[in-house]
Amino acid sequence: MYILGLNAFHGDSSACILKDGEVIVALEEERIRRIKHWAGFPIEAIKYCLQDAGITIKDIDYITISRDPSANVLKKIKHTLKNKVSFSAILDRYTNSKKVKSVKATLAEEFGVSEKDIKAEIHNIEHHRSHLGSSFFASPFEKSALLSIDGFGDFTSTMTAVGNGNQIEVLDTVHFPHSAGIFYTSFTQYLGFPKYGDEYKVMGLAPYGKAIYVDKLKDVIEFTEDGLFKLNLKYFKHHKDGVKMSWEGGEPDIKSIFSEYMEEKFGPARKQEDELTQHHKDLAASVQRLCEELIFHILNHLHKKTGLDNLCIAGGVAQNSVANGKVLKNTPFKNVYIPPAGHDAGTSMGSALFLYNHILKQKRVAPTYSGSLGSHFTDHEIEAYLKSKNMKFQKYSDVEVYDKVTDCIMDGGVVGWFQGRAEFGPRALGHRSIIADPRRADAKEILNLKIKRRESFRPFAPSILKEFVPDYFADADNVPFMEKVYLIKENMRSKIPAVTHVDGTGRLQTVDAQYEPKYHALISAFNKKTGVPILLNTSFNENEPIVNSPANALDCFLRTKMDMLVLENFIVSR
Repeated sequence: MYILGLNAFHGDSSACILKDGEVIVALEEERIRRIKHWAGFPIEAIKYCLQDAGITIKDIDYITISRDPSANVLKKIKHTLKNKVSFSAILDRYTNSKKVKSVKATLAEEFGVSEKDIKAEIHNIEHHRSHLGSSFFASPFEKSALLSIDGFGDFTSTMTAVGNGNQIEVLDTVHFPHSAGIFYTSFTQYLGFPKYGDEYKVMGLAPYGKAIYVDKLKDVIEFTEDGLFKLNLKYFKHHKDGVKMSWEGGEPDIKSIFSEYMEEKFGPARKQEDELTQHHKDLAASVQRLCEELIFHILNHLHKKTGLDNLCIAGGVAQNSVANGKVLKNTPFKNVYIPPAGHDAGTSMGSALFLYNHILKQKRVAPTYSGSLGSHFTDHEIEAYLKSKNMKFQKYSDVEVYDKVTDCIMDGGVVGWFQGRAEFGPRALGHRSIIADPRRADAKEILNLKIKRRESFRPFAPSILKEFVPDYFADADNVPFMEKVYLIKENMRSKIPAVTHVDGTGRLQTVDAQYEPKYHALISAFNKKTGVPILLNTSFNENEPIVNSPANALDCFLRTKMDMLVLENFIVSR
């Protein structure tokens, strides 16, 4: 049985294929189009997934879309009438829902076949059920409490549930216009970070400030006694104007959602080019703190309601790795699973899993502990491409590659590391990574000078051999997808300054030899030479989507000052 899962006509468009319940390939459209958070119909990702699976669109049995225009229709009508929603917002919503309904026609046109030739049944899976499916059905838990929390999808921002075997039972929902994602995004915009997906910049800025505005922010978002929350709508515009999004050329653009009242209460909004003052840093710290408290508020009530020790989280707010790392200390839960693509791209996978398990009642397959589900290239393809570009290169054995790469980074070099399948999700996990020596105090400056050119307050991450985690991190969980932040032990911070954030934390990736053998072997080689079982890991890109192909990798290498490019076992040096 083949299921094609889609996140379409929305930011972070993506596609995946399930074969008998197992995700065999998953890819974000942005990786091929080279436009961050690409929005629209993910036709290039679909084509790659079909080619990789060795099938055609005619072989697909089911197609799932992680949107359901029919969900919460009465609530939408009631809200529209009550709040006198603008005509343009209603038109935008109607136009988008029409696109979601026309998927089979779009596929038939793209593949040059008749709609009758596409046998697949189309299933619209509600947005948050897709998020829940992406987490629970990929987790190792037979029974678990579930939380999906983001901006909005299908008129809902938050959903709690219980997963049991192959079934998900929804407990509570928070509907439009109330949203934790809107709360965080509005202050992201207010702080001068206007681009879609900029919320991680606020998270990175927060440790430079003090959370002195938390009480003031409690007027913006109220925690309710039922374990949920509501917004003070005076601070926002979206409840009347809608969340205005466009994607000209595929790049999503979200218009300002905070009102003039927010500026009355918190002062003039920062412009993108303005200096970051201590006030801005303190506000970022306060927004982050209150977001964490809100998540714990929801989860503590969810635990009380379910009595379960296992927890699965997904949704855009679940990408807040700082909050994720504090869940076990601030709630009674004992085990947490967050998938590699907890954001909207992951709903393609989640919708397909929800159909297979919950609706078709099929048996669950093995849990997901590796995010390497994307594109891959053979040695023949890589060698042919390098020759076509007249590049000088050498092919080495695995052991020789590890030796040359570790020598390079120990000498202050920066290496582009490209191997195996690309990661599905927003994090580079040792398949499309740039790596450096975590012991160098100047590594961050070297990376920003040679390649990244990004804000100085944003940290770089440590990839650590799983077996050494207790030596370096306090109370750390298993973190295969770099989805949680933990405190680095005080006596270890001076050993790895390049991956230690200003507050003594690191957003770690625990590298398991069972699931990441080549990356584990590379870090082991570095550990053998230095006594440090960690590499600095950042995404292989330069203000663009993470590289997808050898061509993308070579382009990035040539236009930056990277010292070495490794494509599988081929090495290109300056």
